[in-house]
Amino acid sequence: MPTVDASPGKFTFDLDTTALLVIDMQRDFLLPGGFGESLGNDVSQLRRTIEPLAALLTTWRAAGLPVIHTREGHKPDLSDCPPAKLTRAPKIGQPGPFGRILVQGEYGHDIIDELQPVGDEVVIDKPGKGAFYATDLSEILEKMGAKRLIVTGVTTEVCVHTTVREANDRGYECLVLSDCVGSYFPEFQRVGLQMIAAQGGIFGWVTESPALLKEIAR
Repeated sequence: MPTVDASPGKFTFDLDTTALLVIDMQRDFLLPGGFGESLGNDVSQLRRTIEPLAALLTTWRAAGLPVIHTREGHKPDLSDCPPAKLTRAPKIGQPGPFGRILVQGEYGHDIIDELQPVGDEVVIDKPGKGAFYATDLSEILEKMGAKRLIVTGVTTEVCVHTTVREANDRGYECLVLSDCVGSYFPEFQRVGLQMIAAQGGIFGWVTESPALLKEIAR
């Protein structure tokens, strides 16, 4: 089976039971002038993931392997938005440069042009930070026969971390690609990745995408 050099050790996987998860690469978070930047964040810290992630998707798709995209957002009436979340993020649902912020169907809620889903790739709309909460991701992965997840997307310390922790509790082995995940805060990026691989891989493995691309190309 393919084996990738990673931290804390080698990550071995079977292509037939591995899925690529692309978390929340949405316009509201990544586009200059969008919701993320309106909060004072440096979107360039997230946008550096676009090129390596696009390259990964090209190779992954060429190999005929499954891709799952997620989008964080809510129904237009915000009925699926946890009250505590709305209290701490009152801009959700309000008008923004790209439509109502984090509302399904709005331009800003959708995935950036460079990474748009193709064909029958699964797109999961999630109301929380983790991709398993209030979604059918578990059922989709079970139907695929997936045992391992290649995790990419934003942000490292929030939606990526929450999803990896959820996946870990459900028995999935996760490989997080450090150049394909991003945080607005460099320190959070560094520490978030260290936390995943700490103590012998308490939540999973971490490596850069070229190591994985090399194995897929074989």
